[in-house]
Amino acid sequence: MDSVRVNISSYRVSMMLATSLAILAVDFKIFPRRYAKTETYGTGLMDLGVGSFVLANSLVSRQARGSLNMTLQNALRSTSPLIILGFARLISTSSVNYQVHVGEYGVHWNFFFTLAAVAILTFIINVHPNYCGILGSLILIGYQALLLCGLNKYIMSEERKPDIFSQNKEGIFSIFGYWGMYLVGVRIGSYLFFGGNADATLKNKKWATTRVWALCLFFWLITLLLDWYVEAVSRRMCNLAYVTFTLAANLQVLAILMLSDYVSGCKSSALEEAFNRNLLASFLLANVLTGLVNLSIDTLSASSIFAVAILFAYAFVLSFSVGFADFFGIKLKFW
Repeated sequence: MDSVRVNISSYRVSMMLATSLAILAVDFKIFPRRYAKTETYGTGLMDLGVGSFVLANSLVSRQARGSLNMTLQNALRSTSPLIILGFARLISTSSVNYQVHVGEYGVHWNFFFTLAAVAILTFIINVHPNYCGILGSLILIGYQALLLCGLNKYIMSEERKPDIFSQNKEGIFSIFGYWGMYLVGVRIGSYLFFGGNADATLKNKKWATTRVWALCLFFWLITLLLDWYVEAVSRRMCNLAYVTFTLAANLQVLAILMLSDYVSGCKSSALEEAFNRNLLASFLLANVLTGLVNLSIDTLSASSIFAVAILFAYAFVLSFSVGFADFFGIKLKFW
């Protein structure tokens, strides 16, 4: 059981670090464009960022652990920092004319508002982990049906009316995709790590590894079928194909990490544990550092050597700050 939890922590930290490095690296010319986010349909490495963050939190969430007695006070304590961060990002980017790609979430929406919305919806409709997979699937299928009925054309359209809803249509509608993904992730986490006879069965490493690989292959197959016959993968809309694509890719990473159980040696480092204890705060710091770098230098005109040096310094400052905070017991954990 302990080794499986170490693997989950390694997966969560590796996902966050890859995302944190990519959000700055993409601003330099040395970053391969094929790994950047797609505009409408298709897949790239950076398309996995937001979806992976939502899924990584759902697998070990309070709901996945079977804790259903969340009070309104706890829910507000969990979501209010995200809402504050969302407005803080909106105000800061607007005040310094920071470049924001409108087609990603909309004019005013951002990643933190999406996380807050998912948390609020999960609190309002609080179901047992055993039924989260069914509810999540119904939400995703219903949302995909609406997309096929013409909603996808509306979201992809460049036309925006003055109202707040039309200005942020990508971010608002994609909530349903991320919420469905979160609920499916809760069910997977409950099934594999926390539910029923998990304490007994997860002691068998082969049992856990086999099931993660099986789920990985299943979601890859579903992704291919959806991409070919229903609708291509679109992070912008967070459609059904994107959700299954995110599930497949993340479960594959987790499955590969679980193979480390068959290799002797230390499974995690102190720095990895520090990041795991402050995952969302680490990502927030990475966003702040990325903004500071972009405001300080012209990243597009930077040479390759200078770009690599900046990325190394950025990674060092991020790691040092997280390790420093953990050393003094500072823990910013919410959502």
